[in-house]
Amino acid sequence: MQVTFFGVRGSCPAPGPEFIKYGGNTACVHVCLDDGTDIILDAGTGIKNLGQKLIKQTNDIHLLLTHNHWDHIQGFPFFAPIYQPQRNIFITPGQITFDADHAILEQMSGSYFPVDYKTLPSNIQVTPQPKEIRHWKIGEAKISRLAMNHPGSGSSFCIEADGKKVAYITDNELYPPYKKNTDFLDWVDFSRDADLIIHDAQYMIADMPAKSGWGHSVAEEAVKLAMGSRAKRMALYSHDHIRTDDEIAKIETQCQEIIEIGGADLELFAAAEGLTVIL
Repeated sequence: MQVTFFGVRGSCPAPGPEFIKYGGNTACVHVCLDDGTDIILDAGTGIKNLGQKLIKQTNDIHLLLTHNHWDHIQGFPFFAPIYQPQRNIFITPGQITFDADHAILEQMSGSYFPVDYKTLPSNIQVTPQPKEIRHWKIGEAKISRLAMNHPGSGSSFCIEADGKKVAYITDNELYPPYKKNTDFLDWVDFSRDADLIIHDAQYMIADMPAKSGWGHSVAEEAVKLAMGSRAKRMALYSHDHIRTDDEIAKIETQCQEIIEIGGADLELFAAAEGLTVIL
């Protein structure tokens, strides 16, 4: 299994010289299984660059969406494979509190975008899973989902294949002031023994309480989740769009210190565009 980060920002893109090391594109992660199956997590602006890679292929594409906030769907109209005739693209929308399974397509209509999704030559299928379904298969991969703590909710995902496990938990507030969809210990069970946990780390303790309830986690709390779940590696993800390279590096260092104090066997890094992790 190979995991590559194509977009790591939360809320909106972050262009400029202060954001080069980690990148400025919004959420998108590519998971390539050993048998060549392509699974994409979210369709933020990072999916544009991923599309330039996948357009050279003809195999099916499976896109798992956490939710429909702009930073998770705004790159889809620029995803090159949707313009390939008969390319099969299967989209699983996140479980949100709105009836909007087709939002990722409907942004390409009316006054929002010049190309209407109904004219696309690819074979796009939106395939929502029934609400009661927690697990299903994509090829040889087992997919699991759990409800995010985020305004409007959404889905986090685990992908288990090739003897490895990746937990993708972004836009998730571990300790929200509103009623939680998922408790901390349930997150621990969900991501238990993950080879890689990718978790929202948009805020720091210093950002609170001003941003409490905004639907994102404090980095230090996310690290404690990874430690509690006995994950092998952790990627800090969904970097705040105002966070410079130097500031993210400091957060990374602070989180590594927490791991050292806790005596955990956890490899931690801040997700960066173009970074590939081979599991």
